[in-house]
Amino acid sequence: MHSDHRAVSVVGLGSMGSALAAALLDGGHPTTVWNRSPHKARPLTDRGARLAATPEEAIAASPLVVACVRDHEALRAVLDPLTGSLAGKSLVNLTSGTPEQAQENLAWARSHGADFLDGAAMTTPPGVGNAEVMFLYSGSRAVFDTHRPALTALGDPLYLGADAGTASLHDAALLGLMWSAMTGWLHGTALVGAEKTPATAFTPLAVRWLSTVSGFLTTYASQVDAGHYPGDDATVDVQIAAVDHLIHAAAARGVDNGLPELLKATMERARTAGHGSDSYASVIEVLRNPTAGR
Repeated sequence: MHSDHRAVSVVGLGSMGSALAAALLDGGHPTTVWNRSPHKARPLTDRGARLAATPEEAIAASPLVVACVRDHEALRAVLDPLTGSLAGKSLVNLTSGTPEQAQENLAWARSHGADFLDGAAMTTPPGVGNAEVMFLYSGSRAVFDTHRPALTALGDPLYLGADAGTASLHDAALLGLMWSAMTGWLHGTALVGAEKTPATAFTPLAVRWLSTVSGFLTTYASQVDAGHYPGDDATVDVQIAAVDHLIHAAAARGVDNGLPELLKATMERARTAGHGSDSYASVIEVLRNPTAGR
């Protein structure tokens, strides 16, 4: 077997676990799969995967075990009885959880002789296997380096550090950004839609605008790190006046204003805290300190 095509076992065959196993097969990795309901393995075994009858059999089959089950409790329910089988194995967890759970899993795995890498797939199952899609990892650098070819079969693997909780923390931060951006887009879509502009017509403008917004983020990042917010582009005071226009336009068209009202209230807290003439990046000061500006 080519060293880049090490065997991998996948534990858990929900929609994401099945997509992970399929991508590993596509990448040329001998793949063993296990799922509590074996019938979910059929599309994979038809493509050459080997079905393990038990989790123990799956773990024994490969040096690398990728786990993707419903939640942290389900993960431990599968793995806790198998502690005698884990010595010398590399365990990659792609089950969603908290940073604290990832740190607990790292300590638990190492206490049983296994090495542990926690991960977050920054995609839905159809995106697995796309080289443009990010997979975030933290924990054992040795697991990341040794099994990088298998991880690369899933997407673009990014190692964030030895603290096992870091990938989960970044996952939460990026999902927060996604939900905020998508809800902002939907609010804008509802606003222009009130005047019969279809979403398909508005969205190319929105996507182009997001590329401009990404430039603002890059500019503001260094201000955030320095704790210095020169208001030489658009101050918080100017942004408050602008968000009032959005709130007025939406109210006049019967569109829910919960999101822009929240944003305005947060900007006003920043102004009360003394940041009215600073850049929008200064809003982070009231996010870091929820009592500021109240």
